[in-house]
Amino acid sequence: MESRVRELRETQGWSQGELADRLAVSRQTVNAIETGKYDPSLPLAFRIARLFHEPIESIFLPGAES
Repeated sequence: MESRVRELRETQGWSQGELADRLAVSRQTVNAIETGKYDPSLPLAFRIARLFHEPIESIFLPGAES
């Protein structure tokens, strides 16, 4: 699944580590989401959406499946 997480994170000026801290996950998890190697759980996707004040469907986009 493709996502806009990297774009949204960079817009805020946050490092992967800063985003990870805000989401209570590891930096590796943020990296895996941004590179499309990991699809977040639904609760994590909701936390991401709330953090960026965006609907989930505007952050996570259907794309090439891994």
